[in-house]
Amino acid sequence: MKEIRQLAGQTVIYGLGTIVPRFLNYGILTFMYTRIFPKEEYGIITELYAWMVLFQIILTYGMETGFFRFSQNQDEYKKVYSTTLISLLITSSLFLILTNVFIKPFSEFLKYENNREYIRMFTAILAIDAFSAIPFARLRRHNKAKTFSIIKILNVVITIVVVIFFLVIAPHINSGSKQLPGWLYNPGFGVGYVFLANLAGSLCTMLMLLPWIIDIKPEFDREILKKMLGYSLPLLVAGLAGSINDAIDKLMLRRIIGEENGLYTVGEYGAGYKIGVLMALFVQMFRFAAEPFFFERAGKADAKKTYAEVMKYFIIAMLIVFLGLNLYKSGIQYILGRDYRNSLVVVPMISMAYLLYGIYMNHSIWYKINNLTRYGIYITLMGAAVTIAINALFIPAYGYMASAWAHVFSYLTMIIASFIFASKHYKVEYQISRLIPYFIMAILMVAFAELFQYKTIVSEIAVNTVFLIVFIAFAQYKDKLISKILNR
Repeated sequence: MKEIRQLAGQTVIYGLGTIVPRFLNYGILTFMYTRIFPKEEYGIITELYAWMVLFQIILTYGMETGFFRFSQNQDEYKKVYSTTLISLLITSSLFLILTNVFIKPFSEFLKYENNREYIRMFTAILAIDAFSAIPFARLRRHNKAKTFSIIKILNVVITIVVVIFFLVIAPHINSGSKQLPGWLYNPGFGVGYVFLANLAGSLCTMLMLLPWIIDIKPEFDREILKKMLGYSLPLLVAGLAGSINDAIDKLMLRRIIGEENGLYTVGEYGAGYKIGVLMALFVQMFRFAAEPFFFERAGKADAKKTYAEVMKYFIIAMLIVFLGLNLYKSGIQYILGRDYRNSLVVVPMISMAYLLYGIYMNHSIWYKINNLTRYGIYITLMGAAVTIAINALFIPAYGYMASAWAHVFSYLTMIIASFIFASKHYKVEYQISRLIPYFIMAILMVAFAELFQYKTIVSEIAVNTVFLIVFIAFAQYKDKLISKILNR
C-alpha cells in the first residue's frame, strides 16, 4: 500500500498542474466563449482544437513514452534525452516551415482557406507544444510534479489574461470615447484572439522550460534514435488511432451535416463535450503520475498485484468523479451560456466514455512494459473503426448524440480487446467481479437523476448528495477506500 499511497500523492500534485488550470480554462474561458461567440464561431474553436489533438500525436510520434522506456538506463540517460529533444526540434521546425510555405493548400484542407491567420497560429502552437512535450516528460521522469504543475498553471493563467484583455477589456475601451490603435486591437479578429492567447501561453511555457532544455550537452545518437523509433512509431499509430476517438466526431459532424449547419452543431456539441471531458482531466492527472510509476515497478515480483490494486482504487475514485459531474449538472450548467445548455445531455455518455478510457489506459501498461506496442495499434484501430462507423451511420439520424455514444462503445471495445490480448501475454488478475456493483450503483444513480423531475434545485442537490454519500460509504464498507486514503 505504501507504493499506491505514493502514486496517489503524486497524482494529487500532478492534479494541480492538470485539473486546476483546466478548471480555470473551462470555468473561465468556456464561460466567456459561450457568451461572447455564437455557436458557429465557437464551432471554429471546437473544430480546430480537434485537429490539434490529431496533429499533436503525429508531431510527438510516441517519443514521450519512448523517453520513459529508454531513460531507465542511467548510463544512457543524457544521450536519450538529448537525442529525443533534438529529434522533436527538427521535426517540429520542419512542420512549422512547410505548413507556412504551403499555407494555401493546408488551409483549404482544413476548410479555413479564408482564415489563414488562424492556421498560422494553429501551426505555431502545435510546433511549440510538440517540442515542449519532452522537457515536460523529463520533469515527470524525475518526479518534479510541483514544477510541472506550476508551469502548467502559469500557461493557462497567461492564456486567460490575454483572452480577457482582447475579448473583454479591449472591446470595452473601444466602446467608449477612446480607441485602441489598430495594430494592437482589431474588433473583426474575433476568434483569432483565442488562438493568439494560446500561442502566447505556449511561448511562455517553452521559456519557462528552458532550464531543463539547455542544461544537458547536445548529443545526437543515431543508434539510440533508431531504437526509440522502433519502439515509439507503433505508439504513434496507436496514439493517432486513439486520438481519432477524441477528435473525429467534431470533424465528421461538420462534413456529414453540411456547411450550413455544420459549425453550428459542432459549436453546440463542443460546449456539452467540454463539461463531460472534465472526467478526462482526472484520468490525465493520474496518467502523468502512473506512467513512470508503472515502468519503475515493472521488474518487481509483486508488480501484477500492484497493478491490480491500482486499477481497483482508480475505478472507484473515477466513479466518484463521474457521479460528481452528473449529479450536480444543475450547478455546472451555468458554466455555459444559456443557448448552449441543451448540449448537457451528452455529459453522462462523454464522462462514462473517459472513465472507460482511463481503465484502458491503466490496463495498457501490459504491452508497453513488454515491448509489444504493436498490440496498441491493433486495439486502438479497433476503437477508431467503431468510432468512425457509429458516427458515419448514425449522425444523419441522431446528430451529435451519435457522436457521444460512439465514444462509449469505442472505449468499451478497446478494453475488451486489451483484456483478450493480455490474457495470452501478461495476465493480471483484476478484481472485475468486485467492481461490477460499483458500476451498477453509479449508472442507476445517474439514470435516476436524469429521469426524475425535481420540483426545486435544492431538493435535487439534497437527493443527489445522499446518492453520493451512499456510494462513498459503500466504497468504504467494501474496500476501505477512505481508510486507505487516510492510511489507517
